Amino acid sequence: MREALIRFTDVNYIYAKTHGEEGLAALKDVNLDVFEGEFVAVLGHNGSGKSTLAKHVNALLTPTSGQVIVAGLDTKDQEKVWEIRQKVGMVFQNPDNQLVATTVEEDVAFGPENLGVPSEEIQRRVVTALEAVGMLSYRLHSPHQLSGGQKQRVAIAGVISMLPKCIVLDEPTAMLDPNGRAEVMSTIHSLNKEKGITVLHITHHMDEVIGADRVIVMDQGHIVLEGTPRDVFSQVELLRSLHLDVPQVTDLAERLRKRGYNIPQGTLTVNEMVMLLCPSD
Repeated sequence: MREALIRFTDVNYIYAKTHGEEGLAALKDVNLDVFEGEFVAVLGHNGSGKSTLAKHVNALLTPTSGQVIVAGLDTKDQEKVWEIRQKVGMVFQNPDNQLVATTVEEDVAFGPENLGVPSEEIQRRVVTALEAVGMLSYRLHSPHQLSGGQKQRVAIAGVISMLPKCIVLDEPTAMLDPNGRAEVMSTIHSLNKEKGITVLHITHHMDEVIGADRVIVMDQGHIVLEGTPRDVFSQVELLRSLHLDVPQVTDLAERLRKRGYNIPQGTLTVNEMVMLLCPSD
């Protein structure tokens, strides 16, 4: 059996009590394996626990009970936290919170410099990381003068320069316009498919999970649904009961099926729909 790169075993997490209120149970009996090279998307409405799950992967949070193992290392082992964070990079919603330098190349070099990587190796990593996200020509630009999508790609390059096994993206497109979202999603898929970097993508945009290997749906701290995008989006009524939408094409397919058209469940893309409605001779 394949060994998981990331393994959650019976994980519960309770946020501490505040102002006399009961602690909030954000994760409840979570069991999850993520394997090297996978692209796993995590869906859920606000408060479902998906961001709390993400923060457990690189030990920003540790379980109240249960265990999270990353590349063989227990996140509760304080002596291993630095090593875990070198293996798992985090990208958050607001790229401005991750940009720290006056030029793009200095920003991308920041992580390796803090690891004590030799200067020549840092320069090599900076070039490689910026090439990977299509931002090498901006290396001398100020990151704060870039578009939202460009800033997020620079933030991703900063993570890549640390040579992680896995990148966890916590709603990285939430603050971006459609063009910025498209740029970032193209970058993420390229890193996964071409570089073999494991991706855990937290999102509430349904169309961003269509290309994932696996989709996890969370609700009230539980994993309630898991499978391929086609399997998950076949459960239209269940997703709606969880206050989640489905991709527009899937929604159209569901409406057509109710009107008697022979459209299979889990139709995901425009091309699929065109082929079903206008089959070639």
